[in-house]
Amino acid sequence: MPTERQPHRFLSEEVGRRELTLILFGLLMSLFLASLNQSIVNTAVPRIVSELNGFETYAWIITAYMLTSTSVIPIVGKLGDIWGRKPFLIGGAAYFVLTTALCGFAQDMPQLIVLRALQGIGGGVLLSTAFAALAYVLPPAQRARMQGLFTGVFALSSVLGPLIGGYLTDSVSWRWVFFVNVPIGLAALVLLQRTYTEHQPRPT
Repeated sequence: MPTERQPHRFLSEEVGRRELTLILFGLLMSLFLASLNQSIVNTAVPRIVSELNGFETYAWIITAYMLTSTSVIPIVGKLGDIWGRKPFLIGGAAYFVLTTALCGFAQDMPQLIVLRALQGIGGGVLLSTAFAALAYVLPPAQRARMQGLFTGVFALSSVLGPLIGGYLTDSVSWRWVFFVNVPIGLAALVLLQRTYTEHQPRPT
């Protein structure tokens, strides 16, 4: 005889208000990290091309990241349904921080392009999983309000990215458009590791 399906419980029903705030802030930080990287690098491209002598392939600095990030989104979404979101949130943040730091140490244009492609995988994982995790954390009524804030992260990063990127490129080095993401990523990683709990994969 089939058993009655248990009602889906959202994470917001199992944690306190403080813990919920920290979880949502961690998700916003990871989303901001991935979206900021799409805009902050653009202002540094002329300086990168000048220093690494890569005018013929400069477009791939942006294209390589976009190709890999968009291609992994549907794959990660499906895997998250099977294995849960937390492994991809934590693993994606750690991987993104590592590849971002390596981009800052690139010594020539081919190396930077390859690293940007690898970095894009981490960015796609974060973008996909952050939105999917929101459906696990909040019920639909609360989720609708938070989705506006999540979407606003893209607008904020599109404004701050060129400003921060231009300042760092002119004041320090183009390499710092990558290094500046490292502390943000580490903070999001620690915050989500400590606060985000997931007992089993939940339907979205």
